[in-house]
Amino acid sequence: MSKLTRIAGAVLAAAVIAGPALAQQPIFFRIGTGSAGGTYFPIGGTIANGISAPPGARPCDKGGQCGVPGLVAIAVSTTASVFNNTAVQNGELEAGLAAADVTRSMYLGEGKFEGNPHEKLRIIANLYPEDLHLVLPKGVHINSLADLKGKRVGIGQAGSGTQVAVLQMLEAWGVTRDDIDAAELNNSQSADRLADGQLDAYFYAAGWPVAAMVQLASTKGMELHSFTDEDLKKINDIIPAYVPSVIPAGVYEGIDYDVHTPAVNALLVVSADQPEELIYGITKALWNDNTRKLLDNGHAKGKQIRLETALLGLDKLGVPLHPGAERFYREIGMIK
Repeated sequence: MSKLTRIAGAVLAAAVIAGPALAQQPIFFRIGTGSAGGTYFPIGGTIANGISAPPGARPCDKGGQCGVPGLVAIAVSTTASVFNNTAVQNGELEAGLAAADVTRSMYLGEGKFEGNPHEKLRIIANLYPEDLHLVLPKGVHINSLADLKGKRVGIGQAGSGTQVAVLQMLEAWGVTRDDIDAAELNNSQSADRLADGQLDAYFYAAGWPVAAMVQLASTKGMELHSFTDEDLKKINDIIPAYVPSVIPAGVYEGIDYDVHTPAVNALLVVSADQPEELIYGITKALWNDNTRKLLDNGHAKGKQIRLETALLGLDKLGVPLHPGAERFYREIGMIK
């Protein structure tokens, strides 16, 4: 039995035990996120809360949840983008958070995914930018990615969008996977290894502030690599979905300088097999006033999840909107 099946089973059992109050049949909706120490997990949890309205719950106008009636959305911790998109394609998750570049490559069957298009992937919304963090021990700096040759480097978990992008970037600087002692770790594990002197550097793409890095910065201390304009252009040429961004000074304790780094947008992805009416309701709930309050009061990146940027960059991405989401955006005039 898979981890996802066990989680869904446990939630279903809880609903059954609850008894008559849940007379309405619940609709379970699993959202794949990322590791607990990253950004996907708390953001996914907030979205799950916002779009849910479990059977028997108080109605929205009486102080209850304002999501889709009967919907029980669950944020599931995973290894992030590649895993989430694969699980959505295979019907093992109803939705997932995923990086735009990975979603495009998987949908089209390009690059690492050549010959294996994930044609069921559909988008509900663009969410927020994920900045690439290249984390180094306190007091350590590098000139370029080429300096990582021969080092112990965390490249992200297998199945993560971070790993896919990082290996492409390193290769552009003449560093192959064989040239480094690569560690496939999640963000929290990477931060712990760096703090203990077992890693020389690690990569992680996420919306700032990242919880594990906040802790690392306030205890052992850390540095973040700031890319040159030339390097950022080179990365954008290799991976067009990665665009220049800035992690402002002061986001992390001891990082008193702006960090120039590439960033990629995070998306909320579902399967084409999901019913149009359900996804229409979820999209509508995602952008209601109640969910807005939850996003504004949760993780810092929640404030950047805005209706006005919900379609940002999607016209050039090549991955379709789900018809239910498209219907909502047409109704409110965002799509003509």
